[in-house]
Amino acid sequence: MRMNVPERSVEVDLRPLSARSVVLSLLLGTHPPELAVKDLVRAVEPFGVGGSTLRAALSRMVAAGDLRRSDDSVYRLSDRLLARQRRQDDAVEARTRAWSGNWEMVVVTATGRGPAERAELRARLTALRLAELREGVWLRPGNLSRPLPDDLAAVAETCTARPDRPARELAERLWPLDAWAATARALLAHIERADRPADVFAAFAAVVRHLLTDPVLPAGLLPADWPGAALRAAYADYQRQITRDMGT
Repeated sequence: MRMNVPERSVEVDLRPLSARSVVLSLLLGTHPPELAVKDLVRAVEPFGVGGSTLRAALSRMVAAGDLRRSDDSVYRLSDRLLARQRRQDDAVEARTRAWSGNWEMVVVTATGRGPAERAELRARLTALRLAELREGVWLRPGNLSRPLPDDLAAVAETCTARPDRPARELAERLWPLDAWAATARALLAHIERADRPADVFAAFAAVVRHLLTDPVLPAGLLPADWPGAALRAAYADYQRQITRDMGT
C-alpha cells in the first residue's frame, strides 16, 4: 500500500531484529498463534534468519516458557504470551462505543505496597489506556467497549465521573497527543520509503508498540488529522500480506 505521508523530523524506535523477536512478531500476528517449524523456516528467511539460528532460538524460547512445542513440531505461544496477543489485537482493532461524556475513574486505595507492586499496577492501568491525573487517580473517557477487570477492586475503587474541566483540555493534559501523532506519521513515512523486508518488518514491530500507547479517545477530543486509523489500516494490510506469504 502506498501512502502520501509528509516527512517529519521525529526519530522512530526501530529495534534490531533478533530471531526471537521475528518469531514472536510472526506468532503474535497469527491466528491461531501456531506455526509448524517448516513454515517458520520459510517465514523468517526474508528477514535474514537462517534455519540453524531459528532452531536454536526456538529451543531457547521453549525453555524460557515463551513457546510450547507439540510432538508434530508445531510451535505455539505460551499462555503468558496469549495474553500479550490479546492486548495487541485490542490495540489494532480498538473496539469502541458511542461516548456519553462520562469518564472512567480508578482511584488507587491499596497501601503498603513495594516499588515493584506499584510499578506493576501503573503498567497495568496504562495498558488499560488510563492516564494518571495525579498520584493514584487515573482517568479516561468511557468510550472503550470493555469492562475494567474485576480484580482491580482489591487495590482500587472504580467509578464513573463527569469532570468539571472541559473534556478536550483534560485529554490534552493527560496524554501527549501531538507527540503521539508525530511519531505515528514518522512511522508511516518510514514504511513508505522502506524497501527491504527486514526494514519493513522492524517498522511494523514499532507500529504495534506505538498502537499499544494510543489512548483511543473519542474523535471530538483528538487533534485534527489524527493518524491512528491510518496506522491501524497500514498494519492490518501488512498482516494480511504476511499471512498470504506464509500460506496460513
